[in-house]
Amino acid sequence: MLEVKEISKSFGKQQALLSVSIEAHPGQIFGLLGPNGAGKTTLIRIINNIIKQDAGEILWNGKPVRSKQLSEIGYLPEERGLYRSMRVLDHLVFLGRMRGLTTNEANQHANTWLEEFEIGHWAKQRIENLSKGMSQKVQFIGAVLHNPSLLILDEPLSGFDPLNVQLILDKIQFFKKEGKTIILSTHNMRSVDQICDRIALIHNSEKLVEDGVWSLRNRFKQDEYNIRFKGNMLSLANGLWTGFELLHQEDLGDNRFSVRVRKRGDSSINDLMQSLMNLISIEAIEEYFPDMQEVFVQLIQEKDAV
Repeated sequence: MLEVKEISKSFGKQQALLSVSIEAHPGQIFGLLGPNGAGKTTLIRIINNIIKQDAGEILWNGKPVRSKQLSEIGYLPEERGLYRSMRVLDHLVFLGRMRGLTTNEANQHANTWLEEFEIGHWAKQRIENLSKGMSQKVQFIGAVLHNPSLLILDEPLSGFDPLNVQLILDKIQFFKKEGKTIILSTHNMRSVDQICDRIALIHNSEKLVEDGVWSLRNRFKQDEYNIRFKGNMLSLANGLWTGFELLHQEDLGDNRFSVRVRKRGDSSINDLMQSLMNLISIEAIEEYFPDMQEVFVQLIQEKDAV
């Protein structure tokens, strides 16, 4: 387990972090969220012993993180950096050696991962000959090559096309099933909805919230429902009457529509269904939960309004 306890850090007069605490557990994907400049990267660098905190402590499995424990950490920094003149396999072996692998181990692991990512034929190519997406794959492999217990991934989806984004997300899910502890810092809110178990939101150097993804989505729901039906919008409007407000509508063609409505007053979803049953043909109806992008915006707005 990773424990971040009351971490504070300043750069001159600029407060980067103020008493930030989080916990990330094995078999869990922990999203570290926040606007640019919030302090996320500073916290990640402190966890990796790249810079030192002014106050607080970082514990990994109950012990302070020291240089000898860095072999248990896999780190993919937001600022990508590979030695452009090195060959792909040589570079990965170099990174593996830095994390405690022997040359033979690093070579074996690197070849396995290159084949896994279907880029084994690039092993002898120089980094400078790779596309941006290919370089990103190599950097990702370098972060996981030594089979770390703790993965810290800072914007791991940056630079990938949709197919490769899904590839990386699948690998992260695989690491979760293996019981690894995973810190994911990203602006890709769709991926947060898709794979994160818990999140912490950092804003202006402070932690605003730490909670489960579904707990937060449930907290910010507003009695809204998605309805897909066959019929016409006038009939739906008559059925809504004053008990529900129409928020959004989409014409699906062939007299089929998708709408979102919000409850007013004491009306219930059962009341709505009774009202609509004789007016339209309901194909699906479900409660709407805001996604993490909406939750993120609302939390920031609440904080800024104080």
